[in-house]
Amino acid sequence: MAVTSPVATELSDDSTPGGGSGGLGRFIGLRLLSGLGTLLFVLLFNFFLFRLLPGDPAARYRAVKNISAQDLARIRDELNAPVMEQFWAYLRDPLALQGISAWKGQPVWDLVGGRAWPTLVLLGTSTLLATLIGIRVGIRAGWRRGGSFDKVSTGVTLLFYATPEFWLGLLLILTFSSGIGPFPSLFPSGGVIDSGIEPLSMAGVVSVAEHTVLPAVALAAVYLAEYSLIMRASIVDELSQEYLTTARAKGLMDHVVRRRHAVPNASLPTITLIFLNIGFIIGGAITVETVFSYPGLGLLTFEAITEQDFVLMQALFLVFTVSVIVCNILADVAVAVLDPRIRT
Repeated sequence: MAVTSPVATELSDDSTPGGGSGGLGRFIGLRLLSGLGTLLFVLLFNFFLFRLLPGDPAARYRAVKNISAQDLARIRDELNAPVMEQFWAYLRDPLALQGISAWKGQPVWDLVGGRAWPTLVLLGTSTLLATLIGIRVGIRAGWRRGGSFDKVSTGVTLLFYATPEFWLGLLLILTFSSGIGPFPSLFPSGGVIDSGIEPLSMAGVVSVAEHTVLPAVALAAVYLAEYSLIMRASIVDELSQEYLTTARAKGLMDHVVRRRHAVPNASLPTITLIFLNIGFIIGGAITVETVFSYPGLGLLTFEAITEQDFVLMQALFLVFTVSVIVCNILADVAVAVLDPRIRT
């Protein structure tokens, strides 16, 4: 007779409260409504936040050379209009689809779209590294708690967890880009691809990979430490559960007990954290991309703040907040699918 874990038992029992497909559909609907309410608040907050900044935003457009006289006149009228008129105009186009950057004189979403793919490459690489390494280290450390691997890995992960991302990035540049002592210069310290190379060619892929290594490691090191610590704590909590004792009493091998029973139940907090961090990494990439001059959304945000381009800042703020909201919803839905108890 196979031993089943608590989560697996409840997954197969549709008679439990909220355990059926209707309960999951209702849960998803409520989370979508909650996310929509949060998004409406963000849209309102997005309007007033950047209009509290000091300075004259209309003056920034006068220095832009590649903007037409008609667009400049229209933008001046919009920025000098009363606040309520600006607010109603904002509600008609909250995404700033017609917005013009005061810094570049280009459509705002052309700038955002052009900078999105480097951030997605960086985000995907760092998330994959942090997830695979962090979960693996956490499982091994928690399963053999108190051992030498547990002590060393916990100390190292705590060190990385307490390290600021930008400071770790500076150390990586000093060590592996500038070269110091026995460490040669291995990776470039700025940009996303060498000039004159087609991004979709093999040489372009290699160049993008070389430019992504250091910033991806800087981001992944911090987040893998978090995943490892959470996974270790979850595994340690599961060790005292009766179903693991029963599984061992049935004669199952130790690695089978760990893989089939302990890890699935212990992974729920880590899965939630991974989805949440995907949204927050986009905002956290601001410091890393700035340190490495990596031309993604993070560096674009820093440049927009420096240039006081509040139309561009509004669009970027919306991208960051929507990513966090969406990832929160995905985290809740993923955990609800894996554990029906969450739906109640």
